This record gives sequence, structure tokens and C-alpha cells, in this order.
Amino acid sequence: MQEGDLLFEPSAERVANARLTSFVDWLRLERELEFPDYDSLWRWSVTDVEGFWTAVADHLGLRADRGDGPALTLAPDGGVAGARWFAGTRLSYVEHALSHPADDLAVIAVGETGDAEAISYGELRELVKAVATGLVGLGVGKGDRVAAVLPNNAAAVVAFLATASLGAIWTSCAPEFGAASMVDRFVQVAPKVLIAADGYRYNGRVYEIGDKVSQLRAMLPALAATVLVTCLPGAPGVEGAAEDTGTVVHWNDLLLSEGDGEFGRFDFDHPLWILYSSGTTGLPKPIVHSHGGIVLEHLKVLALHTDLRRGDRFFWYTTTGWMMWNFLVGGLLVGATIVCYDGSPTWPDQDRLFALAEELGINCFGTSAPFIESCRRAGMSPRLQHDLSPMTAIGSTGAPLSPDGFAWATNELGDDVLVASVSGGTDVCTAFVGTCPTLPVYAGELQCRVLGAAVEAFDEGGQPVIGEVGELVVTKPMPSMPIFFWGDEDGSRLRSSYFDTYPGAWRHGDWIKITERGTCVIYGRSDATLNRGGVRMGTAEFYGAVESLAGVSDALVVDTSQLGSDGELLLFVVPAPAGTSEPEREALTSAIRAAVREELSPRHVPDRIIFVAGLPRTLNGKKVEVPVRRILLGTPVDAAVSADALADPGALDALVESLKGAGLLKDS
Repeated sequence: MQEGDLLFEPSAERVANARLTSFVDWLRLERELEFPDYDSLWRWSVTDVEGFWTAVADHLGLRADRGDGPALTLAPDGGVAGARWFAGTRLSYVEHALSHPADDLAVIAVGETGDAEAISYGELRELVKAVATGLVGLGVGKGDRVAAVLPNNAAAVVAFLATASLGAIWTSCAPEFGAASMVDRFVQVAPKVLIAADGYRYNGRVYEIGDKVSQLRAMLPALAATVLVTCLPGAPGVEGAAEDTGTVVHWNDLLLSEGDGEFGRFDFDHPLWILYSSGTTGLPKPIVHSHGGIVLEHLKVLALHTDLRRGDRFFWYTTTGWMMWNFLVGGLLVGATIVCYDGSPTWPDQDRLFALAEELGINCFGTSAPFIESCRRAGMSPRLQHDLSPMTAIGSTGAPLSPDGFAWATNELGDDVLVASVSGGTDVCTAFVGTCPTLPVYAGELQCRVLGAAVEAFDEGGQPVIGEVGELVVTKPMPSMPIFFWGDEDGSRLRSSYFDTYPGAWRHGDWIKITERGTCVIYGRSDATLNRGGVRMGTAEFYGAVESLAGVSDALVVDTSQLGSDGELLLFVVPAPAGTSEPEREALTSAIRAAVREELSPRHVPDRIIFVAGLPRTLNGKKVEVPVRRILLGTPVDAAVSADALADPGALDALVESLKGAGLLKDS
């Protein structure tokens, strides 16, 4: 299959029934605006920015006390940074999420062993009220942080909504993270309450995390209480109460609280949650999003692009440590039934998630590009084993999907399944480029730049290009862009993360090509973040675990799956001078694997550990993950990195020889 081959065209009926088509019709009738095609609609959405987002709010029924302020107030320089949305407007994420008929099904939560829990919107509303009352009893109020270490289950959804209903700020990570990774995240935001599971199941095994939670509590001096959620009956739990870490209460106690009253509204830019995005250096960035920005953006992307509506079954394979969990929960905003799955996607066999899709009648099935590629390589044809007729779209993210992956998903799932490949980021908790129910699908290409996202491909000179690979840049503000980084008092960290390269514009860190027909091809990150099985990890955290070992002199990690779904997690290690014998290297290999498993996560254990004599660094001492990754994926060495930028060009030559010796690179 070649990039650009036509794979799918939506039927006339599908186009006519799409929520995007209803929006275009509404614009014609209510705003007297005519848009003959998607491209003209997109161009209006990024030109008349205020008009577009006001129309989205009106058409999709934003529940809010509208203020007198403008829809958008730009910073004095007129750029993307510092924009403020809907000044004076007040609303509530939770009010939107729980405004649907009480008898409609809100959540289906399924565990790896098949145990399931179904919760209606009416039941969910009562659970949220009870837990919110319980949190108030623990001292939680507006602006306080509530941190969670939970699997993707119903308790996580309830806990988040209860937190948000109080105007408190939610933050979470997956239970498979190591204690050090949890601390790196939560110590920055000083949570008042920690909600933690006693363990989780994955790949047929049980993992107790009481010790990790105890270590985490000890590092959070502002903690008033820990709420323990029993996921593994019989697990030892966490250590008892300590003076400096608050008391321990149980989740069931919160559920018994008697809650009443309506959910309050908050300023449009009041913080909703803190997500974490890790770069190559320093602690993970604590990214703060707002109630209003997320509600408006998720209403737009889930209704108009994902084409979700009341009663649809919406699934995405994710953990609570990845933004796709927040995106999945957003399905409640449009009245969908969200399907939460906690466990391995391939246990007891590769077919597990498709069996789940048949069992629950999933309409929109979200997963990752590597999962799709693994199904393709295994020669699977789920449509032959399962009734997937309710499925209308398969979402793919986390890495670029190959043209063959597009073709497999189109051919092997059903006759009318749209491949919804999307790309965005934790930074905005949405997609910049992605899917559209009224457009065709071409192999290897994302269908469009999404409405309201002024995406361009910039060349090295900062000029937009078409048909060429460039940096993904956003030239107009979006509501779900971060309102700030936690603890970044002067905004310098936020500005340096996105706005230092191109004045007035957001540089995201992805390579993108925008075609003449408006489709997009993503070529992966232009920086370095490790994403293994939905658990994202910064390389700085990885090095912290590996390089603390006495036998490691230097290390460089490369995740080739970020630029190609057939990739591996490769770790190059320079051993300490005393560790060069074969038995010493074997012992060090075992120690590295154990350290990564315990301190970071089992999913980040390297596929291969390769010992090398030295590693190249830039003139200012930075590691060169991205150039090495590009070399591994076929870019000529001279094109991947300039020798003049390296402190020791000979170290790169030596590494290239090591790559050849390990069979990772062919002789040119």
C-alpha cells in the first residue's frame, strides 16, 4: 500500500447524518454563512476565530453564564501566547458531563478478568455527589489538588468528576509508574488528598502497589489524607497513618457520604486538571487546563470530528496517566457511554479488545498505531471472528500509522469503518490534525487539520510550506491550550516550551507534511518522549533510573516506535570501566531491567540493551536521541546531525559502527 492511495469514502447517508453537516446547515441558517466544502469551513474557523468558537458554543449548547467579555482577548503582542477566552463566563465541566437523561448508560468499566460495572447517568450523578461530599469532609475545596494513582476504572471517573465539581484540581498517573515517577509529578503540585489503588492486574498478573503508595505519601508533606481504593481484595494496602502524611480512609466510606445540591459553576479559565508532558531534561511539565477550554474543545472535537452523540459506545485503550483517558472521559460531555478497560490489550490473546468491542457493541473504537500494526503483522481479520457491525470508526494515535496499517484497519474490521488517525498532544489534550466524518481516507494520511486549529508546516526559515515536511506550528490560539504550568510563576517555562522558536506561534515538536488536498502526514516527534503501551515517559526520568546504577557510565534511549510502529525501545549503555567482561555485562543488563521495571514502569523495560564504547553529545552537553533515532530509521548520518554540532564527532562515528555491529544499521 502506498501513501496517498484512496481507501475509504463516506456514503452520502453518512455525510448527511454527520453532526458536522448539521453544524454547516446551522451556520447557513443562523449565521448566513455558506461553506461549500471542508477546506472553506476550516479556513473560516482559523480566520474568524471568535466567530467560530462562539458558533461552536451556541450550536452545541454550552451551558454557561455568559459574561460581557469578548470570546477572545489576545495578549498585547497579538500572538498565541497569553490569549484569554470568554472573560466573565462561568460554567462547569461536571454540569455538562452529567446533564443527560438519568436512565442513559454513562460508564461501562471492564477489568482484565472480565468483571464489569455499568453505571447510568443518574447513578453516576449520585456517586459524584457522595464522593464530593466526602472530599469536602477531608478538607478539599476550590483550588486544592487531588492526586490519583488509579487504574482505568469507574472509581477513577467518579473521583475526577467529584474533584472537578468542587472546583478542586485533578491530577493522575497510572499505577504501573514507579514511585520515583509518581513523586516527580505530584511533588510539584502539593496535593491535599491522594486517591490510590492497592494494586492492578496486567497481562494475567497481579501487582500490589502499597509500598509505592507509602513511598509517595512520605514525599507529599501537604497531604491531609489518602483514600484507598480496593482493586485487589486481600492486598495489604498502604502503611498506617503518619503525622506528616495525613490519615487513610477507604473509598467505600466516601461512597456512603450523603451529597446534595447542584454543581457549582466556575470561571471559564478556572483550572480543571494538571497533566504532565515530559521533555528530555528536567521534571515533567505540569500542564494546567481550564474548565471552559476543555469543555468547549472536547464538545467540538467529539461532536463535529468524532461524530459522537447520545448513546454511542465510545472506547479508547488508555491508562489514567495518558491524556487519552481525559479525552475518553470527555465522551460524557456529548452523552455517549464511555467504555473503560483496565488490563493488557493482548491478554489472554491478541483478540481481547475486539472481543470486547463485539460484547459491548462499541461504535468508536480507539487504540494505538502499534496495536493496529501488531494485529496486521499477526494476520488477524477481526471481522471474520466477531460481529463488529456497530463499529463506525477506529481511532489511532500515539504514533504515526503506516499506509499498510491504514489499509488493514479499513479492510479487516468492517465494510464502513473509518480510520480516524489523529495527532495532538497532552499539551492541549486534543488533536491538531485528525478525523472528519465527511471526508475520504487516504493511506498514511490524516484527513484534515481540525476546525479551530491553525496548523502550518514551517520550514527552517519559519515559512509555511505545502507538500514538504516541516515543524508543526499553530499560529492562532485554541481554548484548550495551557492556561499555565503549575509553579511557573513568571511563565518562562511555558514560553520556552512552545513559543521561543517562532515568535507569536506555538511550536509543538512534531514533524508534519500538509498535502495540497489538505490531508496531513505526521512523521513523529521532533523532540524525545517515550510512549510505551499508553504510558508516556520522559527520557530524563528514564536516565535517572538507569544512570544511577554503579555500572552505568552513560546511556542513550531511543524509541523507534514513535516514528514507525514496528519499532523497539533501544538502550545504548556505556559501561563503567570495571564492567566490561561478559559476566559483568550480563549482571548489569539484569540490573538495568530491574531498575526500569521498579522505578519507572514494566512497559519501559528496553527491548534491547546494547553496550557501546561512547555516546555523542552536543556542544552544550545534551544527548542526541532524535538524530540517532532518525539514523536508525534510515536518514543518512550527515542529514541527521551536523558533526559541527557535536562535542566529539568521533563518538558518533563509533556509535554508527556499533549500530552496524548490532544489526541495526546496514552498511551504506
